[in-house]
Formats: sequence, C-alpha cells, structure tokens
Amino acid sequence: MLVIGDVMLDSYWWGNVDRISPEAPVPIVHTQKKEYRLGGAANVALNLKKLGAEPVICSVIGKDADGEIFISLLKDEGISPDGIIISGKRPTTVKTRVISGKNQLLRIDTEENGEMDGKDKASLLSGASKLLEDADLVIFEDYDKGAISPELIEAIVTKANQQKIPVAVDPKKRNFLAYQNVTLFKPNLRELSDGLKLDLKPNPGIEEISTAASQLREKLHVQEVLITLSERGVFLCDREGSNHLIPAHIRDIYDVSGAGDTVISVAALALLANVSGDVVAALANLAGGLVCEKVGVVPIDKEELMREAKVSFQ
Repeated sequence: MLVIGDVMLDSYWWGNVDRISPEAPVPIVHTQKKEYRLGGAANVALNLKKLGAEPVICSVIGKDADGEIFISLLKDEGISPDGIIISGKRPTTVKTRVISGKNQLLRIDTEENGEMDGKDKASLLSGASKLLEDADLVIFEDYDKGAISPELIEAIVTKANQQKIPVAVDPKKRNFLAYQNVTLFKPNLRELSDGLKLDLKPNPGIEEISTAASQLREKLHVQEVLITLSERGVFLCDREGSNHLIPAHIRDIYDVSGAGDTVISVAALALLANVSGDVVAALANLAGGLVCEKVGVVPIDKEELMREAKVSFQ
C-alpha cells in the first residue's frame, strides 16, 4: 500500500494540574510522561499495518532530531522508510499536545507549510513512481503541509490509472481540485464546502449533501465520494450513483484526532477487497468512532473492529 502525503510526529506531554501559575492565568502542568507517536500520513500507514497490509510511505521530513525519532518509530512498527525524503530545507512537522487526564490543554505546532524546493519535489516524485510499480493501492493523505503538489498528483494518478491501481484521497483545501480521476475521495463537510465553494448550511440535509456529492463526482470525475459528517456519521455516493447514509454509533468521544486517518485506511482497504459501497461506508464509520474513544492519535485495533462489525452487521 503506497501512502503519499504529509507525515508528522505527534508528541504528548502527560501530566497533572493542581494550581494556576502566579505569572499568568494559566495552569501549571507537572509532566509525568512524554510520548511520541506517528501522525498524519504515517498514522494512515500505521492503520494499514494494524489491519494486515504492508504500507510504504512517500513523504518528507527534516534533517533533525525529530526526524530521527520519526524514522525510529517507523522501524519499530515494521513500516518501510524507503520513500522518506530527508530535507535540509524544512523541519520535521511536530504537533505537541499537553494533556492532563483526558483533557488536552494546549497544542504546539512546529511545521513548514510552503512548497518543497525543486530538488526535494523531484526526489519525492521519483521515489513514489518507483514504489508505485509494486503497489496494490495508493492513498494520498493531504494535510496541506507542502509534500503534495498538483504535479505529483497528476503524475501518480495517471500512472496508477494506467496500471489499474485504485487511488483513495483524504484531501485538504490547497490541492482539492487537483485530484482528478481518482477512485475514492473522502472530504469532510467543511472541506467539501471550501473545495467546491459551496454555501452549505451548518447542518445540511441529506438532499443538500447528495447534491454536493454529485457535483463533486462530476467536477473531479471520481468514482466514489465518502463524506464524513462528524457526529452524524458518513455519507457515501458510490460508483453507481447510489447514496448510503450510515449514522454514527453512540460512543463516549474523548478525542477526534486521527479519526480521518483511520476512516480513509479502512475505506480504501474495503474498496480494494471489492465489497459493496454500503459495507465500505459502514466499516469506515465504525472504525472512525472506535478510535475517537481513545485519547490521542491511535490506530484502529483490527480485532476490536471485527468484533464490533459482527455485532453491527447482524
């Protein structure tokens, strides 16, 4: 499974709060533990690995200590770093979260959102093109951090279509309209509204969502559109034009971080397994809800997903 996109290092500082700082009206956190996890496109790869697939990531990290930690985490999880470009022109993206109990108090982002320079772009495209030769599936995980460019998208999608390799996309605004002729496109409502410049209501009805999905399919020539609706579930417009609304399961939601990574991973693998559209949507919806019960960015647990799926599909 070839995963192309913006990788990041998720850093967690866990601690307790028992007083307010005398210097400013902010809590004092007594840190007890620091932890690093794979984030962004790397979390997609980790989800794929936990589901039994063999992912390879194509992305860029910095030539820094955070980049070394990132590579070490990949190796610990048995994920190939062969597609990773190490750049001296930009830092490794790091999101540091300060957490007390199950409450996130603060997030600090270290990143460079601009486009990569020409040399790094060429290296990434060359590496992705080579790895594509052995791929069964391509996932673009776009966080608007600069790893993905329209030129990269066009080259890889064209080659994948020629080789009849499915392409799934988790988009962001910058490259939204560049993802032409892909197999599965998974925006959330805000991304859909911004990408197509639609004036969607805060809580649009199904007819309005269906119309927007049809417009998206026509504009981008995509086969299937999976729209995540947060607490309302997911909506799928499949390749036959049939619509499927899967309501969300009632859960104790602690953290939505990384849920989209899990949804695209499960949906793409279900699509590759050639299951029906309603099952694709239902499995992805179920998996997204399960990871929201955990604190921080975590991958799906395959056995837990299978147990829940057996109950849900009875």
